[in-house]
Amino acid sequence: MRLKRLIQQIDGLEVKGSKEIEITGLTAHSKRVAPGNLFIAKKGRKHDGALFIPDAIVSGASAILTDMYDPFVSAVQLIHPDISSIEAKLAACYYQNPSHALRVVGVTGTNGKTTVSFLLEALFSKAEIRTGMIGTIEWIVGDHRFPGSMTTPDVITNQKLLRDMVQAGCSAAVMEVTSHGLDQGRVGEIDFDLAVFTNLTQDHLDYHQDMDAYREAKEKLFAGLTRDKWAILNADDFMRFATKANVFTYGIDADADLQAKEIRLSDKKTQFLVCYQGQELECRSQLVGKFNVYNLLAAISAGLCYGLSLETCLQALKSFKKVPGRLEKVKEGIFVDYAHTEDALSNVLQTLNEIKKGRLITVFGCGGDRDREKRPKMGKVASELSDMAIVTSDNPRSEDPEEIIEDILRGCDKSVSVQLDREEAIRFAIAIKKPEDLVLIAGKGHEKEQIFAHHVLPFDDAEVVRKLYEGACAY
Repeated sequence: MRLKRLIQQIDGLEVKGSKEIEITGLTAHSKRVAPGNLFIAKKGRKHDGALFIPDAIVSGASAILTDMYDPFVSAVQLIHPDISSIEAKLAACYYQNPSHALRVVGVTGTNGKTTVSFLLEALFSKAEIRTGMIGTIEWIVGDHRFPGSMTTPDVITNQKLLRDMVQAGCSAAVMEVTSHGLDQGRVGEIDFDLAVFTNLTQDHLDYHQDMDAYREAKEKLFAGLTRDKWAILNADDFMRFATKANVFTYGIDADADLQAKEIRLSDKKTQFLVCYQGQELECRSQLVGKFNVYNLLAAISAGLCYGLSLETCLQALKSFKKVPGRLEKVKEGIFVDYAHTEDALSNVLQTLNEIKKGRLITVFGCGGDRDREKRPKMGKVASELSDMAIVTSDNPRSEDPEEIIEDILRGCDKSVSVQLDREEAIRFAIAIKKPEDLVLIAGKGHEKEQIFAHHVLPFDDAEVVRKLYEGACAY
C-alpha cells in the first residue's frame, strides 16, 4: 500500500520525505521489521520505541512513525504528537478494516472469557457460521489453529488476524477482550457487533490500582457500541456499564431476558431449564459446575442476539466437551483449572465440593509481579473450601517464591501444607489421594511454562499428572 493512501485519513500528521513509497507492513517491534515496513516507534510502559529506530532502519524499515523529527534518520519520517492514538487507525486502514466484513463478538470479564469464547466458536460453527477466534489458549483462522501468545494481542496483530479470517471465508469472529487490551487501545478500530460481560471480581490491581479503574477499562468495550449493536450483561453481577447499544441480560437469581432454573449438577454433566420469551427448554451440557451455567447462558444469549433460535443454540452446545485447562479432568478424580483469582478459585472449589465423595485436596499458588492483595484472599478460600490445601509456586517471575507463599499463608484460616516445588506439590497430592478423593491443581490450567526471574521452564500441570501416573516420575 502506498504511504499516501495509508495516511490520508490521519489528521495532525507531518511527513518528512516521499509519500509515494510502498509500505509492505506495519510493526511496533523492531525485531519484526521486514524490508519496506513502517516502524511505529511508540513509548511503552517499559521501553521507548524511539531507541530502536536505528535497528529498524538496519532491518529495512522504509518509514518511521515517531513523535519527534530526527534529521539524521534516512527513512521517511511521520511525525505525530500522540502515536498511540493513530496506531489503530493505521492498522485498520492497512488491513482494509476487516471487522466491517465480520460480525465480531467481544467477550470481557474477570473470569469465564475463554470458556464463553470456546462455546461461541463451537455454537456458530455448528450453525454453519464460519468463525475465527482470538483468545488466551489459541487463535483460530479458517482451518488453522495457532497457540495464543496473549489473550488480547497488540492492535496490529488483531487487525491482521481479522483480515486473515476474512480471507479464509469467515463471517464471524469471537475475541477475548481483556482490561489491559482495552486500556492500551489494542482493540481500537474494531467494530464490535456484540459485547458479552461475564463478571467482575478483583484481579489485575497491580496494573489498574483500584476496582474503579478496572471497571472503567471494561466499560470501554460497551461505551464504544452503537445503537444497532448488543450489550449482553450478567444480571446477577452488580456491575453495570454505560452503553448506547441494545441490552440483553442473562442470569440465575435476578430477573433477566434469559434465565436458568431447576439446575442439576453432577460430576459428569449439567442440566437446567432455559427460560426465554415464554419458552422453557432443557439445556444439557458436559461442562460441570454452577459457574459454567453462567458461561452457557452468556453463550446462548450471544447466539440469540446474533439471530439464532434457542433450539439451535441448545442443540449446538449439547455436544461441546471441554476447554483445555478449565476444570479439565486429567485422570479419575484429578482436575486442572486456570483459576487464579479468589472468585474463580471459590467457584471451582464449590463445584468440586458438591460432587466429592471423599476429601478435596487443592494444589495452588499465586503469580509473581501481579496483584498482591488477592494472595491472602486466595489462601483463605483454598483453606476454607478444601479438606487439605497445598501451597506451591505459580510463575513467581521476578519475586521470591517464598515471599509469595508467605503472602498467601496470611489468609489461611487453618493449617496448610507448603511445597515450594510445584512438581513435588503435585506428586504429594497424588500420593496422599485415596480412591474417593478429588484433587484440584489450580492456577496454570492450559499453560505450558513456569516463569522464574531469569529463566522459563517447560511445565504443564496436566502432563506432570500423566507422567506421575505412567511412572515416569517415581513417588
